[in-house]
Order: sequence, then structure tokens, then C-alpha cells
Amino acid sequence: MQHRFLKHKTLLFSAVAASVLCAGFFGWGIGVLAQSPAPVPIKLRVMTHSSFELPKPLLVRFEQEAGVQLQLIQGGDAGELLNKLILSQAAPVADVVYGIDNSLLPRALASGILAPFPTAAGSAALRPAQARMAESAGPTGVVGGLVPINYGYVNLNIDTAWFAQKGLALPQSLQDLSRPAYRGLLVVPHPATSSPGQAFMLATVAGLGEQAAFEWWARMRTNGVKVVKGWSEAYYTEFSRNGGSRPIVVSYATSPAAEVFFSQEKVSTSPTANLFLPGGVFRQVEAAALLQKASPAAQAAGVKFIEFLRSPEVQLALQTSLWMYPAEPGTPRHAVMQHAQEPLQFETMPLRQLTAQAALWQRRWTQVVLK
Repeated sequence: MQHRFLKHKTLLFSAVAASVLCAGFFGWGIGVLAQSPAPVPIKLRVMTHSSFELPKPLLVRFEQEAGVQLQLIQGGDAGELLNKLILSQAAPVADVVYGIDNSLLPRALASGILAPFPTAAGSAALRPAQARMAESAGPTGVVGGLVPINYGYVNLNIDTAWFAQKGLALPQSLQDLSRPAYRGLLVVPHPATSSPGQAFMLATVAGLGEQAAFEWWARMRTNGVKVVKGWSEAYYTEFSRNGGSRPIVVSYATSPAAEVFFSQEKVSTSPTANLFLPGGVFRQVEAAALLQKASPAAQAAGVKFIEFLRSPEVQLALQTSLWMYPAEPGTPRHAVMQHAQEPLQFETMPLRQLTAQAALWQRRWTQVVLK
């Protein structure tokens, strides 16, 4: 509401002027009384994995323009997040989810927690995504209600200073990594609670073949591989670059660029590097989706939020907050991404194979590596 104030330079008014002035104030008062109150923002509960972050001005602008009050709920690592949504589906704790990826796609689809995404009437058109969730995706990359937001590559990262100091040659294959020279050097996230952990396990199966992959994992158990709950613990606690004892960690192809970006001192070379070993690289696509049982108002707001995540400003910002590549075609790359290589070869897994085998492989992995 705009407030109107009348300033007067004199206290002398003619009768006509006074009557006009009174009429003006009377009309203004009626306008104030008749004006409807400002609309109440729609509350939108968005569950994300623990790494989700966006600049606050972008989030505030979205809230203002969309008439939405965001409640961002961190659900832990992506695997943990999905578990929480499945366990709470009788009384949902969120209206929208961000962070489910293609390695978790079968569980997400089978759970029934996802609502369809309106890619036609009532929704702004989504352009074809840079990386599809699955081979059954539609023209825009959407499958089962999941809308691709970004993509990246799960692979091994190394602490270059550690290897230089020890004078140890880098492994050239996964088989090398299972040899005594590399005993106790690798830390991996658990596939059941971590999407990078799940993706790396799937890469070994896709790249080596099922039987050979689990034989390799058995040798890695003997060779001292360490398993932790999630990526954050693996990278920020166990990785030698951050004070741990393990100079090889399952992480992302963009992690070296993040090291440059966040370095306290200006550096031109990353202190970490990628190991793109055959059978050790998986292309991961992260997505957002509406959740079942959300109110109609929350679903409409959720559509706006997902379209917001695909907007040019957010697709650029996500590169240095989530350290993933943009799914929206034509999005420019941040300059620091020159330190993040995209591998020439990587593994993926057809949805039908994931659906049929992923849970079995996860149980087999647990039996081979932990029990």
C-alpha cells in the first residue's frame, strides 16, 4: 500500500478548497478500510541433502516473486534423505525434494513418494536437460516426476602432496589399488547411506562386471579400505588433505576446482587431483521432484521452485555451491571450472538393470566388505 501525505505551506484555505480536501481524505480513508490485506505467503517445505546451498539473495528473491515462504530441511546424505522420505510418507515432512540422483532412482520410483511433474499445461516449458536421469526419460529429461537439475562425475580424488612426499606412484587401475603398496589408503562412503558411495559401487559393477567387481571389493577389504557413513565424513574427516590419514577418497571430478575456489591463499593449481580409473567413474544426475500428499497450493509453489532451480542464475550459482555441472543447456561455466575436468569415459547404468539389481548388489557389497 502506498501512503499519500499532503504537505501544506499555508493554513488559509478557501471553503471550496477545504471541502475538496475533506472529500479527498474521506475517500482515502475508505480506500484504506476497503483494501484487502497482503496475501499470506505459501509455506513450502523443501528437503535437500546436506550439501545443498544457494546464495541467500537468490532464495529471498524467489520467495518474494513467487509469494512463497521456504523451509529448507536438510535430510543428510542423499541415501539417508530418501530413507527419511520413505519412512515418513504416511505423514510427509516435505512438499518437494532435491538431491535424489540416478543411482537412487529405482528406490525412489518404487517407493511411490514422487508426484508427477506438470511439464505441459500450467508449467513453464523445461528445455531438454544436459544429462538425462534414465533412458526412459521424456524430451526434457524428466522421468517418474524427477526433473534433472545438475550432473557430475563420482570418481577417486587424491592428495597430490601426500603422494609426492611418499614417492609413491599413482595407481593406474582399480587392480593396482588392491595391491599391498596401496594398503589402507582408500576411504569410501557406504552405498546404503551415500549416493556417491552407491554411484562408485555401481561404477565398479558396470566397468568390471558383477563377479569381477565383488572380487575386487573383497581384495580391497583385505587391503584395508575404510567405509564411512557419507561423503562429508570421507572427505572432511578421513581424507589426508583435511587432516585424515587416507590420501585417496571417493569424491567428484569438480572437487579439485572447489579446492582452488575455497583456498585461503590464492593458488593456480589444485592440491588435489582426479583419478579417472576404468570402472571407477560414474556419471551422477541430481534431480528435484514434487512429493505426494502435498497440498495443491504447495504443489503449485513446488513447481515454481523446481523451475527456479533450472533458471540461468541458479544454474550458474549451483556450480560453486554444489560443485556440479548445470543440466540446463547453454549455461555458462564458472571460470574456476577450468580446474574440473570432465572424464572422457565413464559408467552409467540402465534403469531396468538398476531396478532389478541395485538392492541385491548393495546387500552383496555389505556382505563382502563389512561382514
